[in-house]
Amino acid sequence: MTADLLCMGEPMLEFNQLPPGPDGAQHYLEGHGGDTSNAAIAAARQGTRVGYVTALGQDMPGDSFIRLWQREGVDTTTVLRSERHQTGVYFVTHDACGHHFLHYRTGSAASMFAPHDLPEADIAAARMLYVSGISQGISLSACDAVFAAIDIACRHGVKVAYDTNYRPRLWPPARAAAVMHAAIAKADYAMPGEEDVRTLTGLTEPDAMLDFYLRLGARVVLLKMGAAGAYLATAKARTRIQPHPVVPVDATGAGDTFCGAFLARILAGDAPEAAARYASVAAALKCLGYGAVAPIPRAEAVWAVLRRSGG
Repeated sequence: MTADLLCMGEPMLEFNQLPPGPDGAQHYLEGHGGDTSNAAIAAARQGTRVGYVTALGQDMPGDSFIRLWQREGVDTTTVLRSERHQTGVYFVTHDACGHHFLHYRTGSAASMFAPHDLPEADIAAARMLYVSGISQGISLSACDAVFAAIDIACRHGVKVAYDTNYRPRLWPPARAAAVMHAAIAKADYAMPGEEDVRTLTGLTEPDAMLDFYLRLGARVVLLKMGAAGAYLATAKARTRIQPHPVVPVDATGAGDTFCGAFLARILAGDAPEAAARYASVAAALKCLGYGAVAPIPRAEAVWAVLRRSGG
C-alpha cells in the first residue's frame, strides 16, 4: 500500500493507571502509545491511508504493535525489527494535576534508528510526512534520521508536518529548540503546543507564538492550547478553534488524536479551519476513555457530533 500519510517515531507499550479497585489495589490497563503512532491510528480511523516508519524489537511488545497497526489499517512494510534492541515501555499515572509519564526507552529499537534505515522510496511516494520532537529527541541517530526524512520529502514535493511535543527528560530546551526549529523551518504544517512554545522560545502571547512559527517558514501554524482549544494561523488569517465540551477521564494522546485527525482532513481536501474544527471534536471524544489508542474515535462518531452541533 502506498501511504498518503507516513508517520515516523517511536511506539511504546503503555500501562495506564486505572482508578483503584474496591480493595484499594492499583491496576494498570495495558495498551499502546507513542505520539506519532497514536496520530497514525487516529488518521487511519478517519479513513486515511497511513504507513509507519520505525524499528521494533523482536519481542512481545513489538509483535503487539504489528498486530495493532495491521488491525487498524496502518501499513507496516516500513517497520524494521531488531534482534538486538527491545521495544520501549511507559507508564501513565493520574492525580489532581493531570496525567504523568514514566518512560523506559533507553536503547530501544526505535532510538537506534538511523538515516541509512530510511525507506526513501516510500517517503517519496507519500503525500505527507509527519514527525515530532519526540521522533528527534530519543537519540542522535534518530534525530539525524528525521532530518534526512524531511530532506527526502522536500526533494520529492511531499508535504511535511511537525508537532513539537517537547519532553524535558529527553533533552534540554536549548538543544530541543535548535533542532525542532531547524526542522520546522522546512515544514508546511507546524503544530506546536502552547506550553512547549513557552519553554522553547520564552514567548507568552499566542499571537507572538504564531508569528514566530510563521516566520520560521511554516505555511500553516496550529497552536494547541489544551482545554482552551487551538489557534490557527496562515499568512492571511487567524482563527480561534474552540474546544468541544466534554467531561474528560483521560487526556493521554488527545494531542496526538488532534494532529492525526487534522492531517487526515487536510489530505481529504479540507481547508485548515474546517480540518482543525474536526480535529477538535476528535480530540475531545478521545478523552472520554482510558488509554492512548482505544478511545480514539472513528470518522462516523466525529461527523455525528459535528452534525448535531451544526459544524
